[in-house]
Amino acid sequence: MRDERTREFKNKIALHNRITRYGSLKNIIEELSQNLDLESVADALASISFSLIANNRGVCILYLVDKKDQPKLSLFKAKKEHKNLFIKAKEGDIFDFWVLRQGVPLLIEDIKKDFRFDLEKLKTDDIRPVSALVAVPLVSENRFLGILRLDHPDIGFYSQDDLRFLVTICDLGVVALENGELFKKTQDLAVHDELTSLYTKGYFLERLKEECKRSMRQGRVFSLLMLDIDHFKNYNDKLGHMAGDIVLKTVSQVIVQALAGANPIVSRFGGEEFCIAILGADKKKAYALSCELLVKVEKTKIILRKQESNVTISVGVATFLDDARDENELIFKADRAMYDAKQKGRNRVAVSA
Repeated sequence: MRDERTREFKNKIALHNRITRYGSLKNIIEELSQNLDLESVADALASISFSLIANNRGVCILYLVDKKDQPKLSLFKAKKEHKNLFIKAKEGDIFDFWVLRQGVPLLIEDIKKDFRFDLEKLKTDDIRPVSALVAVPLVSENRFLGILRLDHPDIGFYSQDDLRFLVTICDLGVVALENGELFKKTQDLAVHDELTSLYTKGYFLERLKEECKRSMRQGRVFSLLMLDIDHFKNYNDKLGHMAGDIVLKTVSQVIVQALAGANPIVSRFGGEEFCIAILGADKKKAYALSCELLVKVEKTKIILRKQESNVTISVGVATFLDDARDENELIFKADRAMYDAKQKGRNRVAVSA
């Protein structure tokens, strides 16, 4: 009778915990949907799972699929019981890869007794102590978004009910994550040019205004490069707009790569014009960087209509505080210097006098 009472008592506790968990679904929905920011949604999803299922014990990991390198996982959020618990498998381990391949939830009560996994592949120096885990794929209309995983060093820490509830949370989380991704994409489109992926003119002008104010307060210089592709209209007229797009993309890539170490803010300013702010660069340094960029653009081969071609650019340089006292004057000075470069024969750099 004592054993029976003990079982009844445990069943009552389990039932109470189950009712409490599922009764919190309304709050979970509200918490996941109150913010469209992807970072906030992911943090809420990990926090809810870690709190309600793991009681803030062990580790909770949220992996998202790297869209640039699918189906590669990338650690996006983590919650840990102790700060000294390190997650070295930033791209997942054998358990995460299994969920990624199978596309189904996973429950392991004791990893040493689970025949599905070759523990020899699990390097002891790459993982914290783990005995039990639950992991659920985040899938929407056959699109794999990521994996939400909970693990703990104690054997049997997670149950089937834990897995079922995690699946429920993940079903709600998928909708919130998709909304977050869509919101982020919308923000990116407002900030980045769709063709070149550089900053838009509107966003660049806002940043330029901020940098002018900051430089004015701190008394430091920075330079502005106004850049134009020489004879660009010929490519559009003779070879079509597709060829023009290829030229714009190629020049954009060369600019980003050539100035990668100079802390630039690069924008497509309109048509075939680019505007680049190089923070901390005086006129001498900006001129040297512009000359290097000029050479790299000219040496870059572009295939247009199965024919090898190349383009040149003209660059105008103006420096804040030396040549201008606000963003509008700085743009005017750089633009006028670029016009001078074109008047003197193109494929050259001119600096504001």
